Amino acid sequence: MLTYAYISVALLSTFFIAIACVPLSTQLARNLGAIDPPDERKVHKVDMPRLGGLAIFSAFMLSLLIFTQISGPMLGLVMGATIIFLVGAADDIYHLSPLTKLAGQSVAAAVAMYFGVMVHFMTNPFDGLLVLGYLSIPLTFLWIVGITNAINLIDGLDGLAGGVSAIAATAMGIVAMRQGQVDVAVAALLLVAAIIGFLPYNFHPARTFMGDSGSNFLGFVLACLAIMGTTKGTAVVSLLIPIIILGIPIFDTFFAIIRRINNHKPIFLPDKNHLHHRLMAMGMSHRRSVFIIYGISAFFSGIAVLLTFTTSPKASLVLSLLLLVMVLGADRIGLLTGRTREQQALSRSSEG
Repeated sequence: MLTYAYISVALLSTFFIAIACVPLSTQLARNLGAIDPPDERKVHKVDMPRLGGLAIFSAFMLSLLIFTQISGPMLGLVMGATIIFLVGAADDIYHLSPLTKLAGQSVAAAVAMYFGVMVHFMTNPFDGLLVLGYLSIPLTFLWIVGITNAINLIDGLDGLAGGVSAIAATAMGIVAMRQGQVDVAVAALLLVAAIIGFLPYNFHPARTFMGDSGSNFLGFVLACLAIMGTTKGTAVVSLLIPIIILGIPIFDTFFAIIRRINNHKPIFLPDKNHLHHRLMAMGMSHRRSVFIIYGISAFFSGIAVLLTFTTSPKASLVLSLLLLVMVLGADRIGLLTGRTREQQALSRSSEG
């Protein structure tokens, strides 16, 4: 049985391994040419090394292998996460095509699913649970690949993706512990420790970026932990918890798709109207924008944890109100169109 002392040693070890690996990953990035140059869509002004994900990956994986039992779905997470990291690192160095990256993500997801990382049922809004049957395969695949890319999309400000991922992983650890998934809870906390060890180098002004190797790795691990942490849950609401915890990346991605459709743009075309971009366009500083998103993420995660203590009817009401507030807020700051409501009104008046 795991003791608090054992877990504390594991977390401290992970933290210090990450801190020690960051300078090494930064130098390696410069040697390999894994550099992120500035452009009009990005907020940084100088070339930045972008292989910091190596530090998070090394710290998390080493500690996971030492301090937890690797078998079944956890083995699938380890193997899939290794694939996703290698694909991301190759992209950081060689700039892979979107199709090649998607192929790598698909292989990683398939490996995790083969070893048991699967969504077998989901919430039935009318009564009980809905067994997915063969639908579990495509839905699990879409969840893993979708969350992997969603974390990558919010990696637009110093410390943003890392901080949001750490908050989400903390909430997942708490929920997993309540579900009796101790190994999953420990894995989630090890991920938090690895991220915290990296963040001092990544917070504004950043000295290194995590790159796709880091953001894709974090997204993949979070997606798998979300599934593994609720597979033994009997409460209907527990199946909605991962969606709430990952609300920032999920809904930022969803609003980006709506925005591009509204503006008649290809949905895969990058833009500068994600949540962090909109906050800065409203006059927020770099750090303040990051802290605001941290606060929203923590709020979502707190609600998710609290919902594990309540009943389904109450949870449905809370979720409905939360969704309404999110949509209204997104429209207010311009996430749905790329312009705030005031800017839209001014545009209409000038056209009139």
